[in-house]
Amino acid sequence: QVRLMESGGGSVQAGGSLRLSCVASGYTVSDRCMGWFRQAPGTEREVVAIIDAESGSKYYADSVEGRAAISLDNAKNTLYLEMNDLKPDDTGMYYCAAGGPRNCIGYGLSPDNYEVWGQGTQVTVSS
Repeated sequence: QVRLMESGGGSVQAGGSLRLSCVASGYTVSDRCMGWFRQAPGTEREVVAIIDAESGSKYYADSVEGRAAISLDNAKNTLYLEMNDLKPDDTGMYYCAAGGPRNCIGYGLSPDNYEVWGQGTQVTVSS
């Protein structure tokens, strides 16, 4: 059974940093497309960052470009998202997604194209 377990969320002041982790079981993170998405109350789930595990290509949403870094640790079978200079608009539930499409940096921008999701970790940024 494939499972994704996120951790690392929390409450921080604007300007702070967080490192989110997503540990995969029953799934190899070096395979296919993985990503981080977030959802604030009353809004749709949106892409934050994705990584093509085969090519190493990465994509960042404009809203986090320059403040976020997505990475994989194949030995730990873990996906990370490091975010700096956090802003109140970064508040939301952050989800790890796996089993994305072959066209990772294209079709991978849509949450509809992932097979497996974690339960999420809450990030709250106060001003």
